[in-house]
Amino acid sequence: MPRSPSPMPAEAGTSAAEAPVLIFLYFHKAIRAELEALHGAAVRLATERFGDVAALTERCRFFFNIYKHHCDAEDAVIFPALDIRVKNVAGTYSLEHKGESDLFSQLFALLQLDVQNDDSLRRELASCTGAIETCLSQHMSKEEEQVFPLLTKKFSCEEQADLVWQFLCSIPVNMMAEFLPWLSTSVSPDEYQDIRNCLYKVVPDEKLLQQVVFTWFEGKSTKEVAESFAGGNSAGDVQEQGEKHICSHQGSKLGSRNCAESNDGQVCMYPIDDILHWHNSIRMDLHDIADETRKVQQSGDFSDISAFNERLQFIADVCIYHSIAEDQVIFPAVDSELSFVKEHAEEERRFNNFRSLIQEIQMAGAKSTAVDFYSKLCSHADKILETIEKHFCNEESKVLPQARMLFSLEKQRELSYRSLCVMPLKLLERVLPWLVSKLSDKQASSFLQNMCLAASPSESALVTLFSGWACKARDKSNSGEYLCSTSGAVRCLLDDIHDMEKCRSFCPCALQTENGSRPGKRGKDAESFPGTNGTHCPQTVDIEATPCSKKPCCIPGLRVEGSNLGIGSLASAKSFRSLSYNFTAPSLYSSLFSWETDASLSCSDGISRPIDTIFKFHKAIRKDLEYLDVESGKLIDGDESCLRQFIGRFRLLWGLYRAHSNAEDEIVFPALESRETLHNVSHSYTLDHKQEEQLFEDISEVLLELSHLYDSKSHDQTEVNEAERKCPDSSNKVDWVRKYKELATKLQGMCKSIRVALTNHVHREELELWPLFDKHFSVEEQDKLVGRIIGSTGAEVLQSMLPWVTSALSQEEQNKMLDTWKQATKNTMFGEWLNEWWKGAPTSSDSSADSSSAPADSHVQDKLDQNDQMFKPGWKDIFRMNQSELEAEVRKVSRDPTLDPRRKAYLIQNLMTSRWIAAQQKLPEPNSEECTDGARIPGCFPSYRDEENQIYGCEHYKRNCKLVAACCNKLFTCRFCHDKVSDHTMERKATQEMMCMACLKIQPVGPTCQTPSCNGLSMAKYYCSICKFFDDERTVYHCPFCNLCRLGKGLGVDFFHCMKCNCCLGMKLTEHKCREKGLETNCPICCDFLFTSSAAVRALPCGHFMHSACFQAYTCSHYTCPICCKSLGDMAVYFGMLDALLAAEELPEEYRDRCQDILCNDCERKGKCRFHWLYHKCGSCGSYNTRVIKTDTADCSTPN
Repeated sequence: MPRSPSPMPAEAGTSAAEAPVLIFLYFHKAIRAELEALHGAAVRLATERFGDVAALTERCRFFFNIYKHHCDAEDAVIFPALDIRVKNVAGTYSLEHKGESDLFSQLFALLQLDVQNDDSLRRELASCTGAIETCLSQHMSKEEEQVFPLLTKKFSCEEQADLVWQFLCSIPVNMMAEFLPWLSTSVSPDEYQDIRNCLYKVVPDEKLLQQVVFTWFEGKSTKEVAESFAGGNSAGDVQEQGEKHICSHQGSKLGSRNCAESNDGQVCMYPIDDILHWHNSIRMDLHDIADETRKVQQSGDFSDISAFNERLQFIADVCIYHSIAEDQVIFPAVDSELSFVKEHAEEERRFNNFRSLIQEIQMAGAKSTAVDFYSKLCSHADKILETIEKHFCNEESKVLPQARMLFSLEKQRELSYRSLCVMPLKLLERVLPWLVSKLSDKQASSFLQNMCLAASPSESALVTLFSGWACKARDKSNSGEYLCSTSGAVRCLLDDIHDMEKCRSFCPCALQTENGSRPGKRGKDAESFPGTNGTHCPQTVDIEATPCSKKPCCIPGLRVEGSNLGIGSLASAKSFRSLSYNFTAPSLYSSLFSWETDASLSCSDGISRPIDTIFKFHKAIRKDLEYLDVESGKLIDGDESCLRQFIGRFRLLWGLYRAHSNAEDEIVFPALESRETLHNVSHSYTLDHKQEEQLFEDISEVLLELSHLYDSKSHDQTEVNEAERKCPDSSNKVDWVRKYKELATKLQGMCKSIRVALTNHVHREELELWPLFDKHFSVEEQDKLVGRIIGSTGAEVLQSMLPWVTSALSQEEQNKMLDTWKQATKNTMFGEWLNEWWKGAPTSSDSSADSSSAPADSHVQDKLDQNDQMFKPGWKDIFRMNQSELEAEVRKVSRDPTLDPRRKAYLIQNLMTSRWIAAQQKLPEPNSEECTDGARIPGCFPSYRDEENQIYGCEHYKRNCKLVAACCNKLFTCRFCHDKVSDHTMERKATQEMMCMACLKIQPVGPTCQTPSCNGLSMAKYYCSICKFFDDERTVYHCPFCNLCRLGKGLGVDFFHCMKCNCCLGMKLTEHKCREKGLETNCPICCDFLFTSSAAVRALPCGHFMHSACFQAYTCSHYTCPICCKSLGDMAVYFGMLDALLAAEELPEEYRDRCQDILCNDCERKGKCRFHWLYHKCGSCGSYNTRVIKTDTADCSTPN
């Protein structure tokens, strides 16, 4: 299940009034409660067939409307503001909103089917609601863990209040009227009060705005809200204003009704014709835009592109919301089958194209724009105008005539008003004066009259606000005052506002300060908000004496545009989405999330890149998630074998997904975060991995319950049968079936949830993160990353992973993936290991990428230090030498130029035959015993590591078997025992048979004894089928890149394999100096082959290697690498001591002026220094690790 939600602000000791953004925690709480109720209703419908599908559908639509607009407001306000101050965080959450919308689309499509009468559809419905609950809960939990702490940290309390206010103003008016009452009923009384206090701080200290908001929040009439203000229930001190200060809506409604009944002209005849006002106004602006583009094309001057872009943005907002109003309000009322959805989508697409073109021009710069840009600009403008003109003509000829005939005047006014309310306050403040400015006085009066008549009594404050904004179209002067647009037949909505000189809340002068800043919050001193002239609005003194047509309307503005948070208009310039009510995420061409543009273009050019291999795993993940989703629905009618198969497939996916997510968390994401411009880009995905791991654990628990249920059924079957014979009506079977059905239904929902969560997760990774590698990482760096990932993956995981991944890929994709892997592992034995265990492996398309084919055991040092003292072996040394030492000595003799050729040939001949001589002298007596199967194989008897305690094994290993050496058909406990007495080495991988030392039975090599009498006796705790290696006392793992078994817990645990060095290194050596195939050589001290050595190896700072024990002994008397002569560590202290020693030492006079040319072994630079018999300091790096290359007797002025 989703992780526990964050504590509410009151529980955490911080109130939303103190940190306003914490009000979103209450939003989340209400959303979670609704999700739980929806899912519970769907589950009851599936398991108990109890519930009403129609009621559930309506509740789902209501919730979707609320949640969708909540997300839209976040995308338009919260995320852009956060992105300005903290980069690479907000984009991921906006992408998640898109996936959530798709889930609701699937839910509504399902609800249109015959859910009530179909069991499978009811279970699918329960699964779908469960998936929605899981995904939304995870999304909100991540916001609470990452986004909200950043908001509280990066934004002051005042800025947070601005953000919340802009958020509320960005939600459509009709949704605010539903959202806030719904929120107020979803919280406790204390939380309710905290929200109320927060809103007092968030809403500007303007009585009319507060009346509007608190009318919504409290679900009361305007009168009740005003009385609550007067009663002192607010968080701040509010002066007594009384009911008279509320807009006289009833009087306005009466006057308007008289106008309608008087038949005075045709302006009031058909209120639905207000739609024509919208059409004509949009037409006029689009014509102006088209004309302006033609002027730009002719003049070539587009210097004012920002203003043009803003104007286009505004008219696009108007068109889109007008389309939404038609789709949601007008068309469903006129004709349920009437739809212009395609036309509206086409218009929005054309606006998007136009917007993208302008962004291209802005990016190119005004001076660099080409003529074809301007021609495209004109073409786009003409196409938009043509498309909308055609659409409007169709509506005016098909829709409006029907509406006039079908609906009464009251209904027409209602439709027109409801259409207006689909816009948010933020847009309405701009749209209303814009619309009224396009109308005649008579048309404007009619428009306002219809709006007043349509609104309910509780909306009087809202209508007052709307009418006041509309009056701004009649600008009286530059003082910020506006003349009322209402006609003499309709009283101004402000006529009943008395004592305006006492109420600065309604005075625009108090709103428009010199810097355009936002008005103050509640609870502040009224005198701190003077007008621009230092006094309150002077017009309010004689407002009653002023005729309506001349009266200035002093209505407060929202003042959200003056915010200093860097957020633009409603549909911020960062996204052309405009908060439209659709199912699309923010434009991928948005400049808010610049990497999204790359996401739509990168990785689509057909070029294969190394990092693509990692993302190919997503295809296999999707395939198995689909299997779990589909098969879980069949388990309810399946048997125990189906359940076992399902559990096996689930365990495989869980293990491989865990390996994949760990690789991302530990290697891929840190690599991304290491780039300065990509900080924070992966944090959200790390949180995803934690949540998804919990989902896997929850499914595992349900599968365990189902397994136990089957086990109990089998165990109690006899008792159940007996009970049924005694009592035919026994309920045991019924209870079992009921419980199984409940668990199977729960499992189906959880599998649906994990499929949706992981599919959306990997899709966002591909869209957001995948292109970043191509942009910020070279091919070589990507190769290194891939090598680092697979170098931390154990052989057992790879053996499961490779067939699993390739089964989901096409043949071409398989070849490309293996080519990439072989390129990354070209220095290793990976190809050899792959061919040994995976006989059906796809053939690589690049044969040159094959791994090294030289057997590991045959690698020896090709070049020895010529300064080594010549080793002259005697017979006693020959008897104790192992095979590798013997071969090394043969090479030493062969390369010794001081030996006479005849002497050299004699020594080599004796060395090569010495092994056989030694074997003959030490060969054990043949054992006459026969193995239990009658085979006469030498060594067919048990050997002991501890004979006293009867522990099988040898001096080298503890194990319960002997191996039949394929080379000589003899039994040996291990290869070292074989090589000790033989004149050849044992090829371990060729071993086919073994002998169990308990039963002395010769059998195929394997992890356990196959003899029945041994009861599956284990040959050792660890067994490697490739190396034919057994060990019963140490922790061992097989490295697929060394193709050897090594001591340790495993790759990715305490070791990783470096693909360039071709060696296994401790996890602490992740950052080291690589030397290609550095371990495929002998230890410079003991000359043992390092690659196959079981002793610990130490990496030197210069990149060479030697045994750790050899290093300890060597550094007792040396401080330079025996291979490259560089210093072995930090020599600062030692060199400082030499400085002090030389400073105290005085040279004889004849040597003081002599100078020497030196070469520094550390920095590899040449230089000069004063003469000394032993110590010579490098003038470049200060090292004494130098050697003299020339002694100059001339005068030397170089300081020592």
